[in-house]
Amino acid sequence: MSKKDKKETISEDQVLENQTVEQEGESVEEQLEEALQQEKDKFLRLFAEFENYKRRTAKERIELFKTANEDVMQALLPILDDFDRAYLEISKTDEKDLLKGVELIKNKLRNTLNQKGLEAIELQEGDTFDADIHEAVTQIPAPNEDLKGKIIDVIEKGYKLGDKTIRFPKVVIGQ
Repeated sequence: MSKKDKKETISEDQVLENQTVEQEGESVEEQLEEALQQEKDKFLRLFAEFENYKRRTAKERIELFKTANEDVMQALLPILDDFDRAYLEISKTDEKDLLKGVELIKNKLRNTLNQKGLEAIELQEGDTFDADIHEAVTQIPAPNEDLKGKIIDVIEKGYKLGDKTIRFPKVVIGQ
């Protein structure tokens, strides 16, 4: 081989080698870009999971406070019922000062509970019975045709805490 042939062979070898290095460089660059994209994707997924976790725990915390209030409110409902019964019985007597004292205490307790979100479910005799929001204790013959399937008497008041019913009203319905 002559020097010229050697130079051409070397040149061809160098060209092939340079092309191989360039291809390897491109493939390494592509691999790095792909790895970077995968890491970005992992990061975005992890960030989204963390945001969901924060939202979920905040919601659970709010629910916990609501249920804690609910237990206390349910424990106080019989006391409200007792005040209503005491007020009714005392109003039958001539003890106006005693009646006024019981009324003040009852109103103070009721107002405090109302501020915490407790609401009485308002019912009247003659309202239509709805099994989803009323609890029928018994049925009696209706005094007239207009009261069939309607509420004749309210035995126990119902209460809501926010949007949730914590005690359904107990009623007597006409048959």
